[in-house]
Amino acid sequence: MADYHFGEVEKKWQNKWSAEKTFKAAENSTKPKYYVLDMFPYPSGSGLHVGHPLGYIASDIMARYKRIKGYNVLHPMGFDSFGLPAEQYAVQTGQHPAITTEQNIARYIDQLNKIGFSFDWDREIRTSDPAYYKWTQWIFIQLFNHWYNKTTDKAEPIAALIKHFEANGNAGIAAACDEDVTVFTAANWKDFSEKEQSDILLKYRLTYLSETMVNWCPGLGTVLANEEVKDGLSERGGYPVERKKMKQWSMRITAYADRLLKGLDTIDWPEAMKEMQRYWIGKSLGAMLSFKVVDKDMELTVFTTRIDTTFGVTYVSIAPEHEWIAELTSPEQKAAVEEYVTKAKNRSERDRMSDVKTVSGCFTGSYVINPFNNEKIPVWIADYVLAGYGTGVVMAVPSSDERDYKFASFYKLPIIAVQEGAHTDITKEDFDPKAGTMVNSGFLNGLTVKEAIPKAIEFIEAKKIGFAKINFKMRDSIFGRQRYWGEPIPVFYKNDIPYVLNESELPLVLPAIDEYKPTETGEPPLARNKEFAEKGYELSTMPGWAGSSWYFMRYMDPQNKTVLAAAEKINYWGQVDLYMGGAEHATGHLLYSRFWNKFLFDMGITPNEEPFAKLINQGMIQGVSKFAYRINGTNKFVSAGLKKEYDTTPIHVDVNIVNNDILDTEAFKKWRPDFSSAEFILENNTYVCGSEVEKMSKSKFNVVNPDDIVNKYGADTLRMYEMFLGPLEQSKPWNTNGIEGVYKFLNRFWRLFHDATSNFKVSDAEPSAEELKVLHKTLKRVEEDIERFSFNTPVSTFMICVNELGTLKCNKRAILEPLTIALSPLAPHIAEELWSLLGHTESVSTATYPIWDEKFLVESSHEYPVSINGKMRAKLNLPVDMPAAEVEQQVLANEIVQKWLEGKAPKKVIVIPNKIVNVVM
Repeated sequence: MADYHFGEVEKKWQNKWSAEKTFKAAENSTKPKYYVLDMFPYPSGSGLHVGHPLGYIASDIMARYKRIKGYNVLHPMGFDSFGLPAEQYAVQTGQHPAITTEQNIARYIDQLNKIGFSFDWDREIRTSDPAYYKWTQWIFIQLFNHWYNKTTDKAEPIAALIKHFEANGNAGIAAACDEDVTVFTAANWKDFSEKEQSDILLKYRLTYLSETMVNWCPGLGTVLANEEVKDGLSERGGYPVERKKMKQWSMRITAYADRLLKGLDTIDWPEAMKEMQRYWIGKSLGAMLSFKVVDKDMELTVFTTRIDTTFGVTYVSIAPEHEWIAELTSPEQKAAVEEYVTKAKNRSERDRMSDVKTVSGCFTGSYVINPFNNEKIPVWIADYVLAGYGTGVVMAVPSSDERDYKFASFYKLPIIAVQEGAHTDITKEDFDPKAGTMVNSGFLNGLTVKEAIPKAIEFIEAKKIGFAKINFKMRDSIFGRQRYWGEPIPVFYKNDIPYVLNESELPLVLPAIDEYKPTETGEPPLARNKEFAEKGYELSTMPGWAGSSWYFMRYMDPQNKTVLAAAEKINYWGQVDLYMGGAEHATGHLLYSRFWNKFLFDMGITPNEEPFAKLINQGMIQGVSKFAYRINGTNKFVSAGLKKEYDTTPIHVDVNIVNNDILDTEAFKKWRPDFSSAEFILENNTYVCGSEVEKMSKSKFNVVNPDDIVNKYGADTLRMYEMFLGPLEQSKPWNTNGIEGVYKFLNRFWRLFHDATSNFKVSDAEPSAEELKVLHKTLKRVEEDIERFSFNTPVSTFMICVNELGTLKCNKRAILEPLTIALSPLAPHIAEELWSLLGHTESVSTATYPIWDEKFLVESSHEYPVSINGKMRAKLNLPVDMPAAEVEQQVLANEIVQKWLEGKAPKKVIVIPNKIVNVVM
């Protein structure tokens, strides 16, 4: 029997691809382009597990498929190599993060190459390479030197804004800027000091320095983004996080909020992903309204989308970080307020937005006047109010808002109904906040919500107590991090004024330091380099998302030393045609990269406002954890089927010492010293483990290394099996029980080309109609499925095909050669070897996908089931073009049918062409 020796074959072709640069892309092709990209990985110390390659395999299938469909394909790979894990390791060991990162990348490249990906490695980039982050710093400088003109709806050079200030002050300027910008004249501008002018310009720049509430993590010594904090703890390490004011660099992403929303309608992304971004951006059409504070010369201003419900406001709530809390707090409430604020403001905004169950608040002791009915209402502090959204003040209408209702009910505050009619009872499941007509609402009574809102806005604008406004939930992005392993921010300070470096001074390279932690006085790690600090350089570094916000563009021209990427190459490759990555990046990387791309579009650097034309979020391959059950108080373990008889505790077991749920007990005893004397209570002479599907994680001992699968079954088996597990977008558990089927399929495919003595033997004889039908049916299904990004079904199709050809004992070149091309995107190694054996000297990736012909799929005959008085009695194979009258004659002449007719003439014969024949007696 001919055996397929995958180990030799796969290594041979991986070396050949590398040596000959088989997948090197060029811009001078006459073919249509196709840019397929994976979200590049952070090179962690643990390397890849079998869940990581899922998206890479799917995108590689697409890249290889597009090549044989006649496209010029760009399929690069690189590394998002700045990151906190390497820095934490440096803090613990003193080893420079660059060394750790280099070692990790080497391992990743080795693992990726073993799986046979068709990456153009000549375009590899690393975000921690100074040659790369020079251009990340350059983009920062451009953002610093631009402002957002709302009139033209684009970013424009700050120099033009300065000229306007010199001639007209800031009159007539419609800008995305800080809320506290004051009016000044041209004469004022000239009189301002350099520091004052700088401070004013920072309120307009697209990257700016300001006092900001941040998530400060003392344990990590850095500021964290909202998405890096969960339940008041850092996502990495679980360290406590506190909210505090710090001077920080920020990115004015809010300037692009409306364009980020509109752009979602122009791209082919999963609808769930678009909805996540729409919710995060949170556009609201509403109004600003002022509430006078009783006995104080102060007004609290709210942003509301439901100005029509103001008659129902029974309290006002403010954010725990609100700057006026001290002034609003009465002496009697001081201790309670301070205690509450300390606790509440240390929860991240993301936690507070998502936690709809917890009700907490504190009365300040102050009151405001409801401007619609002149009622005195209390001012509370509530952590569901966010300082960064709107004004940090909310007018609470308990009858129309579920959070307000829960709060008012919990603290026994008044609830005034302002709508009546069907679906207006907030305690019922069918509650609709915009249903019914207004009630208890003075001049708005009897109006619908749609009618009441413009009427209420007209009222507040006439009384000069408010005005209509569009608001966004999204806040500007904190950009600085107080850590070492990140891009240096290209800024220096002189007389407390920030200046950006000249392009000729880039890159500003990370300096050497003695320890990778903050100084003893709490300054960022970069302060440890005295020369760097004395030059006045910014001591914070960029966040993890900086380098990943534009990397897709650098792949187009990675070696360019004079520009970010040459214009002709950017114009050639254009948008990423297929972007593959996880849904967890919805409000991080995917939003920031769209923001930076839009800015670069405004600068004329890219012709496309959106970077990623199509996005697919691959599902997660989950681990299947295995458990041994220890009898409490002993070192004895009971098999899963017997554990109900004992008081046990489940212990995670290394999945690599479990085979089909059966534990290798000797390996278990060697696995950990404390288990060396373990005893076992068996069932049927074996120890059966329990199972549970969980996230693949080292802590759960359920990580499966792809290297082990490749060594045992081969890379092509791994590639096809990961696709075979199910639809790409769905999460599914890793289970090797079915991998043997894929492995055997590849061996069966190999044997079609070889005789029983392992000699390559392919016939040049003409194929039969049946063989052609199998071929063209397969080609059609595989092409259609890959075109719609369904990568699991082609595996099944190929399996059926090989089974059918095996039955036909087909070894004909006219059948096997096209099948080899079609299989090559999924199983490239075996395809390359067979393609070579078929006599070809060039890679199968240069071949053309075979054209399938419909004529070979047309059935020439049909098997008619013959039913007599409702029961199927016979089957006849007849030509599909046979007239109904002849079909009837053939049926009545059939021996089996005649037997059931018993010499009698039927009452009726009903022929449904190419379906069925019914004989009625």
